[in-house]
Amino acid sequence: MHFQVMAKPSGAACNLNCTYCFYTEKDNLYDGFGPFRMPREVLESFIHQYIECQDTPEAQFAWQGGEPALLGIDYFRSVVSLQEKYAGGKKVSNTIQTNGTLLTDDWCRFFKKRDFLVGLSIDGPRKLHDRYRVKGNGGPSFDKVMSGLALLRKHKVSFNTLTVVNDHNSFRPLEVYRFLKRIGDGHMQFIPAVERLPDDAAENLGLNLAIPPFNGDTAASSQLTPWSVSPEQLANFYIRIFDEWVRHDVGTVFVQFFDVALGNWLGAGSGLCQFSPTCGMAGALEHNGDLYSCDHYVYPKHKLGNIMETPLSELMASETQQRFGNSKLDSLPAYCKACEVRPACHGDCPKHRFAETPDGVPGLSYLCEAYKAIFNHMTPYLRVMAELIQAGRPAPDVMRILREHGMKKTSLSPGRNAPCPCGSGKKFKRCCGA
Repeated sequence: MHFQVMAKPSGAACNLNCTYCFYTEKDNLYDGFGPFRMPREVLESFIHQYIECQDTPEAQFAWQGGEPALLGIDYFRSVVSLQEKYAGGKKVSNTIQTNGTLLTDDWCRFFKKRDFLVGLSIDGPRKLHDRYRVKGNGGPSFDKVMSGLALLRKHKVSFNTLTVVNDHNSFRPLEVYRFLKRIGDGHMQFIPAVERLPDDAAENLGLNLAIPPFNGDTAASSQLTPWSVSPEQLANFYIRIFDEWVRHDVGTVFVQFFDVALGNWLGAGSGLCQFSPTCGMAGALEHNGDLYSCDHYVYPKHKLGNIMETPLSELMASETQQRFGNSKLDSLPAYCKACEVRPACHGDCPKHRFAETPDGVPGLSYLCEAYKAIFNHMTPYLRVMAELIQAGRPAPDVMRILREHGMKKTSLSPGRNAPCPCGSGKKFKRCCGA
């Protein structure tokens, strides 16, 4: 059986207090007592079970939090030691997601030696990053993150950047993209910030954000948090970046969203549960061994069990988890099934399905109109790239084709004297079009 588990050995503990974080509040599910640290016996059992039940030649571990670096280097040295103990001839690889503020030369030497892929959270240049990614005292974190990034580059550690697209940085797509291209390692991930204010069920658990809908439920709360990105701005963000990427950076900059879309175009699958027909193959493991159906569904209702009591493979293959994964397709409204971009979108992540279709059926993604605009805009370019690949030619040839045919910019771009779509009130030529 092949599945993934996002392990959170430090639980929800973090040294930052990012405004939009959906996970730090999960410490309330464990009575708020910290610091959280996965005990040795739970860690060893997880590593042993996870390697043993993977039906592929490689076992890929993903470490997240909170902030996993809070556990210290020695903790992850023991992780690697346990992986070597139980590898059984399989290749073992590791990724770790970090805010970068705790990185040192020693950390980066360890990552390089042990070939860790590091995901670094950064939301753009200083003024954009520091809007929401703040320290516990509310102070800025940008300088500490950039120091950590400099150490990753110094020690030649492989890393990608992870950027949360929110109501603030979404207004500056090219500024964000060009900054990440300049400071990064050529790989980018973008995640839209979409959260709602708490409903009664969330407040009863001591949580500050609404519990995501499930299996076509009608959302009890649809009031968005102030930092959530709007569908219009997400569409503008991706389209503006795509237009620059497809003309200048194909083959040198890898944007996960574009790779996923191209994978679906080629019929190879997206490789990302958000845009796959079903989900349920990526569990989330808390510090005490509790396993949940998904990182976005760490709530009592979606707790599968504890790996110290029931084998990991049994929990991931359980009827409960199968129902969870299949519900993404089973609860897809007819409106979505008839949509022209369904093969690329597949209804989006169930977490975002708190809107209603035009005929009043629940289960529509809040970001539906964004993905319609994005995927429809990308379609002619993805078609050319897919044809190039299928003909045995490199995808970057699309850039030469665009240059030689002199294709105009997207028709969605406003005129130079039109109001800028970012909402600044300035003319386009004096704002984002400068």
